[in-house]
Amino acid sequence: MHIKGAVIAITGGAQGLGLAMARMLGEKGARIALIDMDGERLDEAVNVLADSRVEAHAFVANVAEESSVAEVFEEIRAKLGPVSGLVNNAGITRDGLLVKAKEGDVVSTMSLQQWQQVIDVNLTGVFLCAREAARQMIEADRQGVIVNISSISRAGNMGQSNYAAAKAGVAALTVTWAKELARHGIRVGAVAPGFIETEMTASMRPEILEKITRGIPLGRLGLPENIADSVRFIFENDYFSGRVLECDGALRI
Repeated sequence: MHIKGAVIAITGGAQGLGLAMARMLGEKGARIALIDMDGERLDEAVNVLADSRVEAHAFVANVAEESSVAEVFEEIRAKLGPVSGLVNNAGITRDGLLVKAKEGDVVSTMSLQQWQQVIDVNLTGVFLCAREAARQMIEADRQGVIVNISSISRAGNMGQSNYAAAKAGVAALTVTWAKELARHGIRVGAVAPGFIETEMTASMRPEILEKITRGIPLGRLGLPENIADSVRFIFENDYFSGRVLECDGALRI
């Protein structure tokens, strides 16, 4: 896919990985539609990208709500034209053990709210945004690319029942949609990051972060730019579809 001039929507685009993706794709000429719930941070991100001569536009939406997603994609089409690309990056964590017990007594369990919040954003949000993006690509009769952000936690990770289930679902949807949408000239791929330097990892206790880093064969956390480069690869490689690209410094959970 030729990135220059393409309208590419990025969810969770106001910071972290989403902002790094926006910068890299925008510097190659994409017209970026940043989608996020935080309007103030979106405006800051647009200004930061403008300093790098990246054309970016802010769109506020909740990817977990069907009406909000439908409305924001219509706003993007009206302002920029139909999307040619989508990066499903928005995600949250609500970690906890399924059941936490001490000396035979159950202390706590993962709540239904913890489960549902993560599933709503990390899985249902991916479904809703991909559906609207694919609709626009097909109706505009143009080829397109959808990139989903999964995680190496999709294989299962202690304390992340909700997150692991959602990211495994994202990987499965990637394969399913690649097969369904190929006839329309739409490719679908995914990136599964390992531990990356973001606000989330920066908030970890130093001893926990040090332990994680020691377990990574390359001996360091990844950079947001490493994930952005993986996303760029999927956009530009016209024979990549239906697969998950892992970028984790050789870490396997």
